Amino acid sequence: MSFRPLAAFAIGFALLSGPVLADEKLPPDQQAKVEDILKKEGFTKWKEIELDDGMIEVDDAIDANGKQFDLKLDPKTLEVVKRKAE
Repeated sequence: MSFRPLAAFAIGFALLSGPVLADEKLPPDQQAKVEDILKKEGFTKWKEIELDDGMIEVDDAIDANGKQFDLKLDPKTLEVVKRKAE
């Protein structure tokens, strides 16, 4: 049995799916705006803020009660659109 057709399919699929984008740091001005939003939402600290898959992601945000969340913010409005408790 030949695996050439399967290998050709896999390579073609990988090429069509496009490049894999790495997480990106935010520009300093946008980083400052996101940090202001987080403080207004009651968060006191966080581990990392980055742009990933078109959304701003905040890892390990800690609120005033000590609860930890992962957040997603809309990059245009900076509105928190997802809040996942850790």
